[in-house]
Amino acid sequence: MKDITPPQLAELIRQSRRVVALTGAGISVESGIPDFRSKGGLWERFDPWEYATIQAFEKNPAKVWVMLKEMDEILRHARPNPAHYALAELEARGHLMSVITQNVDNLHQAAGSQNIIEYHGNAHRFVCLTCRGHWPRAALDFDQTPLYCYCGGLIKPDVVFFGEAIPEAALYKANDLVINCDLLLIIGTSAEVAPANILPEVAKNNGAIIVESNLAHTRLSLYLSDYFLQGPAGRMWPLVLEQLKQITTQ
Repeated sequence: MKDITPPQLAELIRQSRRVVALTGAGISVESGIPDFRSKGGLWERFDPWEYATIQAFEKNPAKVWVMLKEMDEILRHARPNPAHYALAELEARGHLMSVITQNVDNLHQAAGSQNIIEYHGNAHRFVCLTCRGHWPRAALDFDQTPLYCYCGGLIKPDVVFFGEAIPEAALYKANDLVINCDLLLIIGTSAEVAPANILPEVAKNNGAIIVESNLAHTRLSLYLSDYFLQGPAGRMWPLVLEQLKQITTQ
């Protein structure tokens, strides 16, 4: 694995035909959303096996909603940062096919990205576990939790809890994208959570170049990544975008 600079990465993106980004919690930290697993994250105060499994939610939804309301408060006040906007512009300029995101914060959408695979769902949507009906946030009273549907079923954020399957459409679309890409940009994730952690390996096994963009090296750096872009995503990706604009207008 070699280090790569923004100008070098811009040239690599220019030369590539099918570029896909895989994003994780690290891209949203600069938007004020702490990584759940980092110091100060939700998992420091809420044991995920007590609060983030579908079994825990069905058994004691009132308890789990204590965590969900705190998460909702954080996400409602978050705004896209320069990394989100840079990826949206890369897509608009035809350099990026799609973003596969493990995040549930809706920030890629808010920044203007169009082709987004929500691998773990979206916390701004809500769904009934029984009838699978969708509820707009404005129709729900967060002072009265747990939330129940007209059919009597429990309402939860439309995110993948531990113990739930990845939505089939997201699973197949993400796999198809990484199989067919020639450059995979891994931004703000160590790709340790299954089954998203297999996506970089699938891309690599099908001939893609892997560029990892993180604050520090991860396990991916040891055996999978071809290039490493070090630094905060919100600072590095606008630099890559600016370099790409320069070399495509010359």
